[in-house]
Amino acid sequence: MGLTKPATDGDLESALAEAVGRYDAEALRQRFEDDDRFIVLDDFLPGRVVEALVYDVECTRDDINRNYVPRQKKGGSVSRFALDRIGSGAAGIYGSAVMRHFIETIVGESVEDCPVDDPHTYALYHYSEPGDHIGWHFDTSFYRGRRYTLLLGLVSNESCVLECELHKRDTRRVNERRAYRLAPGSLALFDGDRLWHRVTPLGEHDGERVILTMEMVTDPTMNPWRRLISKVKDSVAYFGFRDSFRPGRRGEAGGSPLLRGDP
Repeated sequence: MGLTKPATDGDLESALAEAVGRYDAEALRQRFEDDDRFIVLDDFLPGRVVEALVYDVECTRDDINRNYVPRQKKGGSVSRFALDRIGSGAAGIYGSAVMRHFIETIVGESVEDCPVDDPHTYALYHYSEPGDHIGWHFDTSFYRGRRYTLLLGLVSNESCVLECELHKRDTRRVNERRAYRLAPGSLALFDGDRLWHRVTPLGEHDGERVILTMEMVTDPTMNPWRRLISKVKDSVAYFGFRDSFRPGRRGEAGGSPLLRGDP
């Protein structure tokens, strides 16, 4: 499933430069603001990057933490710590200078990395069993600053779609309902405190859906009490106790050759 030819980190940065180079980021910023600080770009990632990330999906299947919150969500999650252990390319995309500049231009402000102990920094969300879904919600930030969510489609199906309602918190605007399948390579970027959204349930015989999610913040500090609440929520609804209550660790060797940067 992975690439047969190893590559260097420079290949990843050039692939991302190729991706962002097809867009006028300033024009996307206006579109982002007009659509309630939300945007979707189809076919954003080059195919070779998607292929390498899907390889990482396969490498971390034993790390999936299944979770179920009645009336709210059901699915599986792989934390940034598990991705780091196999040397996933997610860290390379997250730390890419060209990608960061592209995102900052669209959102109109500087963003910073989440702290190293945040398992949501970059993670995989799996919808692989019938009924897997997440209900309507805002991505309420526990950080002192704003938190932007970036979604990259890796594996898609017909039944699990991202549904959203624009202008939910703006009484001057008419609410607008939209739906996106997020095919492999697609990108979605939004301010989670503004976007009312959900993922519809997986059908009985409809494969799986896998999304790579990334979080960036304008202020990475957090009140200690809110940090505890955040970790408890992550433990129950996403990553389990071990990966929610632990310090960050540097990744170990492994993962896909394109994104790992093997010599």
